[in-house]
Formats: sequence, structure tokens, C-alpha cells
Amino acid sequence: MTGFNKIQTLLLPLLAMMLATVPLRAAHIIGGTISYVCNGNGDYTFTMKIYRDCYGGGAPFDSPNNAPFPATVTIYQGNSTVPMNVVNLPAPTITNVLPNLSNPCLIAPPNVCVEEGVYVFDLSLPVSSESYHIVYQRCCRNNTISNIIQPGETGATYYMELTAKAQEFCNSSPVFNDFPPIAICTGEPIDFDHSATDPDGDLLVYELCTPFIGGGTDQTNATQPNGVAPDPDLPPPYSPVAFVSPPYSFSNPLVANPPLTIDPNTGFLTGIPLVTGQFVVGVCVKEYRNGVLLSETRRDFQFNVALCDPTVVADILEDDTVHFQEMQYYVVNACGANSVLFTNQSYQQVYINEFRWEFDINGTTQVFNEWNPMVTFPDVGTYYGKLLLNPGALSCDDTAFIEVNVFPGITADFEFDYDTCVAGPVNFTDLSVSGAGPGSITSWDWDFGDGTDSEEQNPVHTYQIPGALPVSLLIRDTNNCTGLKTRTVQYFPVPDLLVVAPSDYIGCQPAEIFFDNLSTPVNEEYDVNWTFGDGGTGDEISPTHIYEEVGTYTVTLEIISPLGCQTDTAWNNLITVLPSPIADFSYTPPRLSNLEPTAYFTDESTDAVKWKWIFGNSGASIDQNPVHTFPDTGLQVVQLVVFHQSGCTDTALQLLDLIPEVRYFLPNAFTPNGDGSNDGFRGNGVMEGATNFRLAIWNRYGEQLFETTDPFEAWNGRKNNTGELSSQGVYVVVVTYTGPRGEKYELHGYATLLK
Repeated sequence: MTGFNKIQTLLLPLLAMMLATVPLRAAHIIGGTISYVCNGNGDYTFTMKIYRDCYGGGAPFDSPNNAPFPATVTIYQGNSTVPMNVVNLPAPTITNVLPNLSNPCLIAPPNVCVEEGVYVFDLSLPVSSESYHIVYQRCCRNNTISNIIQPGETGATYYMELTAKAQEFCNSSPVFNDFPPIAICTGEPIDFDHSATDPDGDLLVYELCTPFIGGGTDQTNATQPNGVAPDPDLPPPYSPVAFVSPPYSFSNPLVANPPLTIDPNTGFLTGIPLVTGQFVVGVCVKEYRNGVLLSETRRDFQFNVALCDPTVVADILEDDTVHFQEMQYYVVNACGANSVLFTNQSYQQVYINEFRWEFDINGTTQVFNEWNPMVTFPDVGTYYGKLLLNPGALSCDDTAFIEVNVFPGITADFEFDYDTCVAGPVNFTDLSVSGAGPGSITSWDWDFGDGTDSEEQNPVHTYQIPGALPVSLLIRDTNNCTGLKTRTVQYFPVPDLLVVAPSDYIGCQPAEIFFDNLSTPVNEEYDVNWTFGDGGTGDEISPTHIYEEVGTYTVTLEIISPLGCQTDTAWNNLITVLPSPIADFSYTPPRLSNLEPTAYFTDESTDAVKWKWIFGNSGASIDQNPVHTFPDTGLQVVQLVVFHQSGCTDTALQLLDLIPEVRYFLPNAFTPNGDGSNDGFRGNGVMEGATNFRLAIWNRYGEQLFETTDPFEAWNGRKNNTGELSSQGVYVVVVTYTGPRGEKYELHGYATLLK
């Protein structure tokens, strides 16, 4: 790929940013023209084409639906400054203008967008000895335009003069055939046919001309003379835009070599732009009949000159890139090998019809036609070549220039020395060689396999962890050639000191002890043998052991490395286990309730000299055999802690359930005679916590005489406790209720009424 194309690719995002920084009122009109057709009898059809920048969402086209900016065209006659007519235009027909690049192998920037709005309107203009002036004015242009002064404050005037001669001959104006390309590429020819067609066959002469200023910046009073959309539009004469001079003018609107020119006879626009940006350009076509000027059609438009991205790019997999005499070279280095495989990364392959590789080998050009060729060079040295895509084509071609360096080989190697049984340093010695000669190795990068590294040539390293550790040495020489060597260091020394926590232990029976092995280095690859002194053994690095019996114990630890190195240590009388009591108790009665809440506790512990009782949340005692009355029903946790003479303790827990009980009893007879004794029939008992109570009484005929939900409401012998007294006899009684824990109760009995 050429250096110029690579710069294009790199700078493309910069242009995208530049074109995106356009304020709302400026992202609007970028060009326009007015033409007309004579229909006879003073009737004309006018066509106005306006072009707007639609990238980034600027102001829309003026239309009746775009208040306060309806589209209007103003008509003046002769030298009058008073409008003859103001025409309200209908909404325009809007279409997108597509980019049309001259080179099919270039891609236009994605941020270039242009819309065309076409307004068509009819006017009746009686034949006059004076010209009619048709004008449309609107602000503003893009403030990123490069070739005029204060572009963001500069509007546009699109203007057509209908001359007296044109009226006399019922002339129709020429119409431009195509709109100029909305994006043109730096370094690419424009070559655009800007010609027009005249329906009357008149002589057409083309020239670059100056665009006109129109409209102001006042958005608050938009339709005033200095507003963004004057209504009415102002009368002629009109001022030209102010070009940035030098280097710009109406005849030199952009930096190009050859410069932008238009053929006066054919309208063919040519030039090769060299500078990116946005540029205002004016093109006029004058219409002559028999040497008489009939009309002048003006077109004002904006060129977007961009760094276009090429679709065909020659590219290879390289080690580096260098620039020499304004050319970019892809550098491929081969170290110790004369045959080099080149990787072709060119794109887009759909446009690559032909390719070839050329290498200058000892004054002879050798050609290769494989996509990824293998090229053999005769000896160490520097060789030059190139990859050509579509060679000889006028477009879609590109070339990658190649520099190949065949360097002498380089070999990395090293040795190491250490005591395999001692946790000491490892000495590494570099044995690497380079074909570039003594002293040509410039760097050594060691990776010791434990997350540490060094840049010394002959380092000394002390490991903190054991293992089969892969050690790598990467070397680099003056040719930037590299060599890599990896060896495994079997680093499995035994610890020079065995350390175990706890260092001393005195505890109660049974003793569960975690032995934390602090010896280093050691890991799962070592054989670890524990003897706990009570007949138990273990092979974990840091085990847990339970001592069941009272006594004093010696602990030993033996460690053997995978290489057979061994170390061991014994800790005499390391563990002392003291006797502990055994807590236990019983209680009576076995069934406790709210009717019988007192419990009698009996200590049944072994080797206890002191006692501590905790009765849930209802108290405590230090008696050996306490008596306790629970204030409430439900589950109660009773805890007994007993103490041995050694100071060791044991705890026993029991869960007691105090049952909430209800008791309800029915009498068998009553005498409702009003003497104040046994006048009502009701039950008695303990009903705390009972729910859903119901008592009902029936006579022998199945008639219900009484019902209540109150356990202590009495029946007085009358129906529903009102009216006449029932006759003497026996009545059926049914009682139902729910106990405190949801249990269901149902009682059946008889009530004998005596008078």
C-alpha cells in the first residue's frame, strides 16, 4: 500500500469529525439553481432545486409545514425595489443524492449526505420591455466551509433573470443535466460533465462564477430583511460571497493541481483536489441566440473534498515498517532461515483481478504468483521486493514495497545448579549464542516459572515455592532476532526447619487439635508422615486430630521430598489432655403442663464438683438437684454446665415441653326455680387458650333451645334464655372447642331440668 493511501486511511476519521461539527442552523442549504419553461402567452413554469446537508440533522427544507420558515419566492420587475408578487411555494419533492466517485475502488466517507428538494410553480408574466427577477434567499451555509469568510454567517441567493429578449422569444432556459458529485477524493480527478441541455438549441457558454449572499442570521425575526428566511426576498443587485484570499477566489475555489477549470464549450469540469474540506463553487451557463444574450442560469453548490478510503489495499504480514524517500516499506525479518513465507493480507479481494510478487535477488528479478509465496534467498543480507495488485490498471491498483532482512541464526540455552535437598538459591548460567557474533546479544528475559523474572544475563534466584518449575529464557540480538529456551527446574528441597502450631497445648478431654504446618517449602507432592503419640497417624500437610484419652503426648513429623530428601522432628510432651466431667440429668414428673408446671431435677453427671443450671429465660440455679417452676407453657431449654476439679467443663441440654391443657366439666342437673342456688346449667373448668367454643342444648324433639360461645354462660331453662320455662325433663347437651395447640374436643351430655 502506498504511503499516500495509508495517510488517507488514517485521516478519514478526522474528516468525519470535521463534517460533524455543524450547528443546527448552518447544517442547511449547500446549493441550488432556478430554471424555467415558457408555455406561451406569458405563462411560465419555474423549477427551483435546493440542496441541503442532511448529515447530523440540520434544518429541514422550507415548506408550508415548516413554520416559521415557509418557502417563498419573490418577483421583481425592472429596477423596482417593491415586490411585484410573493409566491408561497408548495412542499418540495425530496430525494437523496448518492455519492458518485470517479474511482470505483474508493469508498466515500460515511458522513457525507445530501438531499435535493424540488419546488415547481407557475407564473403569468405579461411580456415586458423590462426584466423579471425571480429570487429565493436563505441562511445559512455550513460553518465548516474552508474557502469563504465567516461561512456560518453567510446565506445564499438563488436567482433567475427573465430578460426582455427571453420574453419576446418565449425562451426556455437551459437545465443542468446532473448535480456535481457530493464527495470528491483528494488526489483523484474530478472529470465531471457539468453541461446543460437547452430545449431551444441555443448556444451555451460555461464559466466559473461567484455565488451570491442572501439571508441573515436573525432567527428571532426570521422573515425580516436580516432574518434567516426573508419574506419578501430582497431585490437585486446581490453581493458576491467573500472568498478567503489568497488562495481562493470564484475562479480558483479549491486547492487543486491541475486547478479546477470548466470548458466554456462543453461544460466539462476538471481538476485534481489536493486539500480536504468543504468549498463553495459557482457555475454559470449563458444562453445566446444569434449573438444575443437571453439568460444566465446560475448554480451554487458545495464540494466535499474527503480522504476516501481505498477498497483495494496491498498489505502483508510484517515485522516493522520504515519510510525511505517518501515510500513506506514493509519489513520482514528472517533469523537463521533463508526460506521466508510471505503472508498476503491485501483487501478487497473481490476487486483484485491480478497480483504478483517481485524480488530483486542478486540483480535478478524473480516473480512469484502464489498468494502466500515461499521465497528462498541465497545468503544473509538485505533484499528488496514488492507486491503489485492489478498492475497497469488505471484504478483499483496498489503496491506494497518490501524489505527483507535475512539475519544469522540465534540459539537460546542455559544451565542451572543448586542443592536439590536444601532450600537455597538456584544459579542460572546463560549459554546462548548468536550468529551475529560475540557480544551481539543485547537482552536476556528470564521467567522463573513462579511469577518472578529477571533481566540479568546470569541471575541467581531463590524460590519460595517447590515444584517442577518451567524456566524460560528469551534472548534478543542486535538484529532484533529472538531465541527462546525452556527447561524444567525440579525444585523440591526439604524444609531446613520444621515449624508446627500450636507449639504447646493444654486442653480438656476430648481435644480436637488442628496442626498448622508452617514448614516451607512443602506441597502435595511431598510425603508427609505424622505420629500423634496416642497411636494415631496422618499424612496431610496440616491435619486435624482428636485426642480421646487423658494424658501427655509427643508429636513427630517426617517430610520426604519427591527427590528423596528427608527431614523429621519430634516435639516432646507437646499435647496435654486434662480430664473432663460428663454432664447428665433427669427430671420428674415426665409430663409437665400449666396444671403441673413444677419440675424436680436430679443431677446424674460424672466427676462433677460444681453445677450451673439455666432454665431458659426463667431463671438459674447452682444447686446440684434444684426444683424449678416454669411460668409459662411451651418448649423450654434446660442447660446444665458441670465443672471438673481440673477446671474442664461439660454441658448437657434437654428440651422440656410444658403442655397447655384445658379442662371442661358438665353438670347433670339444675333447678331454675329462682332461689339463687343451681338456677342455671353451665360447665366449669380451665379454658385458657381454648378457641371456637360452642355449647348447644336440644329437647327430645330435636329443637335447639339454647346456644352460646361463652364457656361460662348458663342456660336458665327457657328457649334462648327468654320466654316460658321449659318443662321438667332431660335435655341433650353438645359441647365443641379447639385446644391451645389445635386439638379438637367434642363432649356429649344431658341436662336434667328439675322444678
